[in-house]
Amino acid sequence: MKKTLMVAALTGVFATAAHAQSSVTLYGLIDAGITYTNNQQGHSNFKATSGSVNGSRWGLRGSEDLGGGLKAIFTLENGFNIMNGNNLQGGREFGRQAFVGLSSQQFGAVTLGRQYDSVVDYLGPLALTGTQYGGTQFAHPFDNDNLDNSFRVNNSVKYTSANYGGFKFGGMYGFSNEAGGFANNRAYSVGASYNYGPLNVAAAYMQLNNANSALALTTNAGGAISTDAPFSAGRQRTFGGGISYAFGPATVGFVFTQTMLDDATQITAAGTGGAAIALTDPHVRFTNYEVNGRYNLTPALSLAGAYTYTDSRIDGVKPKFHQVSLQTAYALSKRTDVYLQGEYQHVTDTDGTNLGATITGVGVSSTENQVSATVGIRHRF
Repeated sequence: MKKTLMVAALTGVFATAAHAQSSVTLYGLIDAGITYTNNQQGHSNFKATSGSVNGSRWGLRGSEDLGGGLKAIFTLENGFNIMNGNNLQGGREFGRQAFVGLSSQQFGAVTLGRQYDSVVDYLGPLALTGTQYGGTQFAHPFDNDNLDNSFRVNNSVKYTSANYGGFKFGGMYGFSNEAGGFANNRAYSVGASYNYGPLNVAAAYMQLNNANSALALTTNAGGAISTDAPFSAGRQRTFGGGISYAFGPATVGFVFTQTMLDDATQITAAGTGGAAIALTDPHVRFTNYEVNGRYNLTPALSLAGAYTYTDSRIDGVKPKFHQVSLQTAYALSKRTDVYLQGEYQHVTDTDGTNLGATITGVGVSSTENQVSATVGIRHRF
């Protein structure tokens, strides 16, 4: 009897130890709201919206301790529309992220799958678009620099360094997966960031070859970039840098990015459902300057705002976009908050194009001005 009890006790100890060496976490975020737009394709509109700030999602994240500071890690993350229950990212089951790899405390992590590029990883946290302080509707025109995560990179291998005294760096390569067409629909990026107390700086570069172009999708739809990218071009190059500084409860920042398209054929208003704009001039450029700030009035109440100026070249003309964005959020608990945010965009010098003001995720205006306001709720689990 004593031996039986001892075996049972030891079995329980070893089972507990084995369980402690691995873990799987279910997590998610639901963002739902009501959005007013003064001009959406010529008409004002009230509509129920999902993900006006942060895309609604659920996911599984896990790790297994392999010993010696080495872990096996994975993430599977689904994006969905809370208003109709549909999967986003082209209907993919795990369209936001899907990767597996190894992580070392000393040397960093190597992961493989569908992942974010280095511009998103390193520069993204310094902008308000793509974060909890502005997200989708604060994006730069057409989300031209992907800071709002309009697309992820398939077939990718990513390296992320460990944190060396506040300095981190990494790179990613997305394979075309095409025999005899190594550069047809591929992607690569590099980035780095440095944190020293209240100071954060970052820089990154990304290049897409045959980025969502007709050639790439016709001959290699299974390549690195799929149909969720906002541009059709033979080559897309995006680079930028940013800085932020915290003053107690306040943080101010500046982000610069530039996106250049070669052999471009069309532009799609990311997340708006607007018709694609066909191009006759294959060379397109967007240069973005974002000044942003946020302030915690209390532990529960925050204010955030940004001004973005975008100097562009589209179809031989040089449209200039001005966007002012404001948000206030109040936390009802650690996991639930309500928010109110608004955006105003004005675009000039659009002669000879079909461009109007275009707030990402809202719609395309029939004029040079657009105003949007959203009241919503977010719950995290």
